[in-house]
Amino acid sequence: MATTYVQRIFGRSPFKPIQAHIDICHACAELVPALLENVAAENWDEVAHLQQQIVVLENEADDLKTEIRSRLPRGFFLPVSRPDLLDLLTRQDRIANRAKGIAGLILGRRLTFPPALNADIDEFARECVKACLQARQVVRELDELLDTGFRGRETDRVRTMVHDIDVTERRCDEIEAAIRARLYSLEAGLSPVDVVFMYRVIEWIGDLANHAERVGHRLDQLLAS
Repeated sequence: MATTYVQRIFGRSPFKPIQAHIDICHACAELVPALLENVAAENWDEVAHLQQQIVVLENEADDLKTEIRSRLPRGFFLPVSRPDLLDLLTRQDRIANRAKGIAGLILGRRLTFPPALNADIDEFARECVKACLQARQVVRELDELLDTGFRGRETDRVRTMVHDIDVTERRCDEIEAAIRARLYSLEAGLSPVDVVFMYRVIEWIGDLANHAERVGHRLDQLLAS
């Protein structure tokens, strides 16, 4: 990520780099459902292509994260402290990291799920990515919060948005529990090693929603501080 770009977005708003970062992290997560669709079809060339796209985006997120950490000014007079913004950045970054982990593990092992699970896995991934989108939308409210001094109706609106992430994350938990139960019933006919990695991928898909929820909670904590 070019330094001039980082300087330019810092010049517009102290929150713009954080918002640019969540955009990239969400873009990583957004590729996961397409990757899983191609896994179900055993279209490994396209899986490899999508995995590489995720890797490139995750690297961009890492580069921007490093620039933000080194260049985030210490002298802003804001209702949000520099350590709080850096903690928010770390929580966002975990979304991109987890998307990269999912893609790498699946491609590395050429791991497929039993056909009976594919529809549920697709629904699960899309719901988890929905939570990531909601987190992105909340972070993009930071400028509005700054304009209102982190008070008033905008604060209430953001808290409602954070609650919506919680609702989506709970839905993801419910779908994940159902998938695990179905996988358990199918274990006898599957490779034990593959089953271990299937459970791991399921957990990591769920982590997309978990990390999105933590982004929302961090913003909620900023509003309360």
